[in-house]
Amino acid sequence: MLASFSTFDLSRDGVRLHGRVGGNGAPLLLLHGHPQTHVIWHRVAPVLAEHFTLVMLDLRGYGDSGRPVADAAHVRYSKREMALDALAAMRHHGFERFGVLAHDRGARVAHRLAADRPEAVERLMVLDIAPTLAMYEDTSEAFAKAYWHWFFLIQPPPLPEALIESDPVRYVRSVMGSRHAGLAPFAPEALAEYERCALIDGSAKSICEDYRASATIDLDHDRADISAGRKLTQPLRVLWGEHGAVGRCFDVLALWRERADDVSGEALACGHYIPEEAPHDLLARALPFFNATHKD
Repeated sequence: MLASFSTFDLSRDGVRLHGRVGGNGAPLLLLHGHPQTHVIWHRVAPVLAEHFTLVMLDLRGYGDSGRPVADAAHVRYSKREMALDALAAMRHHGFERFGVLAHDRGARVAHRLAADRPEAVERLMVLDIAPTLAMYEDTSEAFAKAYWHWFFLIQPPPLPEALIESDPVRYVRSVMGSRHAGLAPFAPEALAEYERCALIDGSAKSICEDYRASATIDLDHDRADISAGRKLTQPLRVLWGEHGAVGRCFDVLALWRERADDVSGEALACGHYIPEEAPHDLLARALPFFNATHKD
């Protein structure tokens, strides 16, 4: 998959970062979510690459990127550290300022990158998330049932890791298959890639640490932004699935308008996995937002 793109590897603070790069035009960073890899972009990347130079990164702890040893404060899996990984990947390819298109966990990394390094992020599109702090603070019974993994993965080790490691493929299929459309939206080759990477040693620990960071240090960083009155200044476009839990449980645009100055967005006729469930709808919105012309 994505065979027309070149693979790359680099190291930041001893952590291997893996991804793919290709295309022509202005730089655009693509970040994936849980429990997936950069392969989520396989249905939209060929068209985007006609207009942009794409950098598709595997987040640390996912795909073929490194899985650093956890620390007690969860710093190594904080979205701030992951944002620095993304910045390093873009600079590795010679890009100091760029657009960002990101889904799920990657969108949380993108939020932190845009907040911490506004000079680097020109504009930002996030897929099917509300701000992390708001989602935790406004948790309802409906949200807790739909996003059970948010609360399972943050439990102290080693129980969540042990349960995932007992059958990583079952974990991937259970999480992804429990959403609106089941496993039907996923190409067999893509699903096989997600499963392969979940089987890499250390994946379960890394997944848990990603979520533990989101429930601890990441919230500290978010609260510091709010306390200081810092908001995103870049144009922010938010898309979510009308059949997903985020849109059902939260007022997505209202919450983002509390965190950013220039926000627009809408629901799409799909579930959580927008790049794979609704690639044409995503392209129809992403291309003009990032200043390209959409061609059917």
